[in-house]
Amino acid sequence: MSKKIHVTDTILRDAHQSLLATRMRTEDMLPICEKLDKVGYWSLEVWGGATFDACVRFLKEDPWERLRKLRAALPNTRLQMLLRGQNLLGYRHYSDDVVKAFVAKAAVNGIDVFRIFDAMNDVRNLRVAIEAVKAAGKHAQGTIAYTVSPVHTIDAFVAQAKQMEAMGCDSIAIKDMAGLLTPFATGELVRALKAEQSLPVFIHSHDTAGLAAMCQLKAVENGADHIDTAISSFAWGTSHPGTESMVAALKGSEFDTGLDLELLQEIGLYFYAVRKKYHQFESEFTAVDTRVQVNQVPGGMISNLANQLKEQGALNRMNEVLAEIPRVREDLGFPPLVTPTSQIVGTQAFFNVLAGERYKTITNEVKLYLQGGYGKAPGVVNEQLRRQAIGSEEVIDVRPADLLKPEMAKLRADIGALARCEEDVLTFAMFPDIGRKFLEEREAGTLTPEVLLPIPEAGAVASHSGEGVPTEFVIDVHGETYRVDITGVGVKAEGKRHFYLSIDGMPEEVVFEPLNEFVGGGSSKRKQASAPGHVSTTMPGNIVDVLVKEGDMVKTGQAVLITEAMKMETEVQAAIAGKVVAIHVAKGDRVTPGEILIEIEG
Repeated sequence: MSKKIHVTDTILRDAHQSLLATRMRTEDMLPICEKLDKVGYWSLEVWGGATFDACVRFLKEDPWERLRKLRAALPNTRLQMLLRGQNLLGYRHYSDDVVKAFVAKAAVNGIDVFRIFDAMNDVRNLRVAIEAVKAAGKHAQGTIAYTVSPVHTIDAFVAQAKQMEAMGCDSIAIKDMAGLLTPFATGELVRALKAEQSLPVFIHSHDTAGLAAMCQLKAVENGADHIDTAISSFAWGTSHPGTESMVAALKGSEFDTGLDLELLQEIGLYFYAVRKKYHQFESEFTAVDTRVQVNQVPGGMISNLANQLKEQGALNRMNEVLAEIPRVREDLGFPPLVTPTSQIVGTQAFFNVLAGERYKTITNEVKLYLQGGYGKAPGVVNEQLRRQAIGSEEVIDVRPADLLKPEMAKLRADIGALARCEEDVLTFAMFPDIGRKFLEEREAGTLTPEVLLPIPEAGAVASHSGEGVPTEFVIDVHGETYRVDITGVGVKAEGKRHFYLSIDGMPEEVVFEPLNEFVGGGSSKRKQASAPGHVSTTMPGNIVDVLVKEGDMVKTGQAVLITEAMKMETEVQAAIAGKVVAIHVAKGDRVTPGEILIEIEG
């Protein structure tokens, strides 16, 4: 008996999130939509995950407008999004009224299928989102965040699927975000899910370890109904198996997808050209890497860590961080490494390695996690670490959102006239700082997306620094034309970055400093910390809040600043007791390691 396999293509969301740092713009999606709409996909994943953040933060696009344009351009195809349960598209739990409002507006603007997951696989954090999707008359897909640990067994995953079925889900997805599935483990899990519950099963697996296509074949053979793929020009590595490849593999079999291979190849050629446009966002960590089968670190998480280590001039310590991640994960009770727990674990491991002492600094997110603020940990957490992080504070044992008051009224009041519609309020809710900035710039007509560098000419000469081919610019200054070739970029150190370039063929070295660098005491930059009362940070980031003012008396270990790096917040504490005599930073400032941020006189 034949069984048609349905295909969801991730080309407009997870594919470019995995390979190009989520930078594809709407203008490069719309021209191909007519052909995408003719393919006959079960759905196209077009929204959610990191796309909302990237639209607002980097591309200066309204993500809601992107969704509306895609809905109009794809009238015959289901549109799908990835929703982080009670976290929605942000990195914290939102109140129930925000969750309900967001889902309702996403449905009205064009989403048909909501893939809903929780980073902890705590189904309590899925309930309100599932109810909201069903209230909107849309497809609720309950999702298992797949991982490997002593506590993540087939029985545990089956029990989770049955709970999601009882909550009213329409289908079940296995979300293998790190590429941890192996073919025979996939077959065993799918077979158990099909035997124990009645919903269709979707398989979503990143090809980080080069196994995803084999996993999908085993899933199909054992009863899976749907597979996630990516058009070949954005496939494989940390992305997904190629759509054309899977369609060809199943063609003529009992699992034939029925999709037109020639049409898919036309679409692939279009995106082949598009990918070149975003060459500057390509990461060296997007190829096959079987290390994920040992350290369980998703490819996107590796590239994020690499950028942070490069800023520190410590890229040579990547292997130490990768070795520390499993140890931190065990201390936290084996959470799956998916947003936001991947950032929580990865950033803490980063701190542990660079500080030279485990848990010398504990991020605010780790403290909240250990307190139960993200939900129930899958396994047993390190109690000594928990007490170190939260002291005598009580552990939350209820659904975290049960403790949150309604937020929508306050959000509307806070953003005021900048919000032209409820969607704007929800943009502000997801990312308060960058959301407000986006809406302010829109109001002022000053939205400026990041610049896409031109594609280097074929045959360009490699740079002397070995960092790639030159990027050419032709610059007119007061009627005179200069040809500038950027041939290399040095590691950022002490707040500076060295660029190697040639101007009209003459080699030059230029040093750039951040424009928002604080100028204190008449110097061109902040001074370097040299005394116990000099408060500094151990990693580059932004100032989220200054907790003290000049003249305040502080105690040893008291938090005086909150910084943000890698989307995680960390308290910076006073090393000595005394009086705050100088503050050299304000909210929003960019800071680099070793600078004097606050001066305390003991």
